[in-house]
Amino acid sequence: MSIEVVLVILAALAIVVILLYNRLVVMRTRVNNAWSQIDVQLRRRYDLIPNLVEAVKGYATHEKKLFLEVTEARSRAVSAGAVGEQAEAENMLTGTLRSLFAVAENYPDLKANQNFMMLQEELSGTESKIAFARQFYNDTVMNFNAGIQTFPNSVIAGIFAFKKRDYFEADESSKEPVRIDFGSSGGTGTGDSGGSPK
Repeated sequence: MSIEVVLVILAALAIVVILLYNRLVVMRTRVNNAWSQIDVQLRRRYDLIPNLVEAVKGYATHEKKLFLEVTEARSRAVSAGAVGEQAEAENMLTGTLRSLFAVAENYPDLKANQNFMMLQEELSGTESKIAFARQFYNDTVMNFNAGIQTFPNSVIAGIFAFKKRDYFEADESSKEPVRIDFGSSGGTGTGDSGGSPK
């Protein structure tokens, strides 16, 4: 075998390695971008929550424990690190928000308050955007994880330390969006976690 043939084979191999590596970098960047989109919507959610709590406080001053739980859940979600930790914190926050909306159902004046209604509408829209961003992120992670496990990508992924990414999963109770029914008068005081937001 001549030296030219060996050089051509090595050059072709180098080109293949470079192409595969670049493909994996693009896939990893897409995962990072998808996470950034979730993070943007979560930050928006975090910004709405204190205003929502303040609106409810004006009507339900005796619910201090609930307000504290919502505030603590928000703080845990804001400071969460890894994807799994973030998902767990978000699930806890969603549960406390459901309790907050259940309390709000007992206060007809609160349900009629324009500021509360606007905050509730913004939160509902944000929840929908979070759900979409979560789905996009999980799809992107699925493609990335499949990409680094298939041959020949798996060889390049192993050499350059590309690692599987975690999905951003909701627990069973958080898979349903927060639902608030302000159409009934008087309220029941029990939250309904099924259905879709108004």
